[in-house]
Amino acid sequence: MLPNESPDLDFEYDDTDRYEVEISELYSYTEEPEFFLNKRCYDEMEDQFMTKPWTKQTKEERKVHVLRLLNATDVSDHDKRMHSVRSILYLCQGCFGECSTEEEQQKWTQENVYLLYECGTFSAFCELLSMEIENGTAASSALRKPAVSLADSTDLRILLNVMYVMVETLRRGVEGDCEDWQRLRENFLQELVQPVSDNESLALVLFGMVTKFCSGNAPHFPMKKALLLLWKVLLCTLGGLHNMYEVKNEKRAHLNLPPLTEDSHEVCKHLRASSPPNSCTDLIEQQQPRRSFRSSKKPDFLKQSGIEDPFTDGGGNEEDDMTASDEEIPPTPPRPSTPQPIKGLPWTPKVRKKDIEVFLEHTRAKFVGFQVKNDDQSLAGLPHPIHEGVRVLRQHLYVSMCEMQVDEEEELSRNPLSKQEDEVIESPVELLYQAMLPNLPQFMIALLKILLAAAPTSKAKTDSINILADVLPEEMPTTVLQSMKLGIDVNRHKEVIVKAIAALLLLLLKHFKLNHIYQFEYISQHLVFANCIPLVLKFFNQNINSYVTAKNSIPLIDFPHNVIGEQADLTAENLETGDNQCFCWRNLFSCINLLRILNKLTKWKHSRTMMLVVFKSAPILKRALKVKHAMMQVYILKLLKMQTKYLGRQWRKSNMKTMSAIYQKVRHRLTDDWAFGNDMDARPWDFQAEECALRSCVDRFNNRRYSTECTEMDFEPVDNCFLSVLGQEVELSDEFKMNYEKWLDIEVFSNQVDWDQMVNE
Repeated sequence: MLPNESPDLDFEYDDTDRYEVEISELYSYTEEPEFFLNKRCYDEMEDQFMTKPWTKQTKEERKVHVLRLLNATDVSDHDKRMHSVRSILYLCQGCFGECSTEEEQQKWTQENVYLLYECGTFSAFCELLSMEIENGTAASSALRKPAVSLADSTDLRILLNVMYVMVETLRRGVEGDCEDWQRLRENFLQELVQPVSDNESLALVLFGMVTKFCSGNAPHFPMKKALLLLWKVLLCTLGGLHNMYEVKNEKRAHLNLPPLTEDSHEVCKHLRASSPPNSCTDLIEQQQPRRSFRSSKKPDFLKQSGIEDPFTDGGGNEEDDMTASDEEIPPTPPRPSTPQPIKGLPWTPKVRKKDIEVFLEHTRAKFVGFQVKNDDQSLAGLPHPIHEGVRVLRQHLYVSMCEMQVDEEEELSRNPLSKQEDEVIESPVELLYQAMLPNLPQFMIALLKILLAAAPTSKAKTDSINILADVLPEEMPTTVLQSMKLGIDVNRHKEVIVKAIAALLLLLLKHFKLNHIYQFEYISQHLVFANCIPLVLKFFNQNINSYVTAKNSIPLIDFPHNVIGEQADLTAENLETGDNQCFCWRNLFSCINLLRILNKLTKWKHSRTMMLVVFKSAPILKRALKVKHAMMQVYILKLLKMQTKYLGRQWRKSNMKTMSAIYQKVRHRLTDDWAFGNDMDARPWDFQAEECALRSCVDRFNNRRYSTECTEMDFEPVDNCFLSVLGQEVELSDEFKMNYEKWLDIEVFSNQVDWDQMVNE
């Protein structure tokens, strides 16, 4: 291995990290003193009602004590109520004071969580959360303070801690669950979909928290915990991405479509396992930038969103160049003398039905001289090689569920009276979309605002939202060691927020697309309007290799290590001592998810692809290829592939190794002109008609399926009753009222009206 060559990352992509890591990331390092405060509250309650330690009691004795604690959460006295809530949190934390190992603490966490749920703790805490969210006293107190700190969010943090530990524990289950625990887990998954407050599900309550926080009305809300809980609630209700392949094949079978032959995750694993040492990263290394041939002026369409241009506060390198060449790469080490056989491309090529239609249209125009409408079968008059080409295209034809749903929507639009829509299945995804629909634009803008504030390339602004309120202590550090600890805590805090939002957005996009294409397109358009594309590019406009390998963790004080056994003193030396991993799981997870989101938003959308070009994404993405992970590289190369024809021949000529990497790693579309097409003069606004047409289709879909009012004017019922029409209340404008006499003179007194004939008609 060369001195400057980074190793392949042994990263296993999954829905979440390990259980113990996900729990430890819930707590910030500034919360460390509160662990023993929880224990003290529990000990005081235990002294009143119990004679034996918790781990020595029978299940019935423990259940009685939990019910006592729950009763105490329903009292009006704030201190007594929170005293009991802290005691319950201590139970969720596995009664660590009675445990000698982390494995024992985890075992008691699982047992206690199932017992707490069986006693109705989760529903009670949902009500407490709703009550605390509406606590105007806490909000007004935080608004009056010049700086909001950890103390302002104490009550909300305790409630969210309990709920998060319960959700994460019940979501995963326990290996070898007994029947009672399996039943409880099934009941819990069903309960999450049900309304908890004002006919809103828990997910909607948490979305409301995010929106209220970004509006500035509740600066004390602990956003990291709220976002983590929201992400895990959606994982429970919608399902994870690891089984998406099976779910998609079930839906395809229901539509009489052939099953998918490839699982993307499995293919990427194969790429990683079989890739030679000189893989994609070795093909593309550091380039010396040259002058850009495109204008650096930012387009006007950024001004239409609710958040600022993510590129306005720095982070972009003006010297980065789209024409940066692969030719200046340092020489790669010599390959083995024995040639490595190429077994074939990793992906099966695909062809859309539309691609075959366009191919036949062009060939008929060339060889026959006329078109045959609505005929993609006849090959009369075409030469034999064209027959062979069509056969190959049909052999790789792929019909997606999205295409079928679009065709069905077009038919419903053409025949609104004769065509009946199939009954909509009330699945968790469908119920979530219905609930989110009225406020979905605000939800997306709020999430992106927080993501922008948490991005490492963002600079602090006086008018930006404060996402550090639930990590900064009341008294700022006074020593170098405390400052170092707080600095690591703040960076870790931001990384966890990015991780939660990236996973949350990808989860919504994937499940909405699987449920209905126009649900996916609706959320996609609002993300695009809120500047999601430049925001993600801004995120990657940094040293991604450093971000992926960042060590913003202190294992010595991670929960539960910091509360079990004898604790070592924290020093500057052991403060910087991390684990032996050569990468940070959450940061690599976030990068892959953000790349997948960018692919989802831009795939088959020319105007959005042009945004990638305008924001000079090519050098940004090429630098990110230095991260040696197959899945991440595949999604980067997909983004580069879709914009190559807009970058021009000169870019392709200067980046042939990049082109080779795309050819080797990315799925081929047999009629795609990515490798030779040239559209240098295209601009984003050239394709706005596509976006407008898509928006019309989405609005028509939402109005037909979810609106209570009829919006098709041609099909509205007509009221022919004269008295009914005259009896309708009509709201008159102030301008009309001021000029009412003039209107009477012109429209009534100056015209002769046969009132008898009008009434008779």
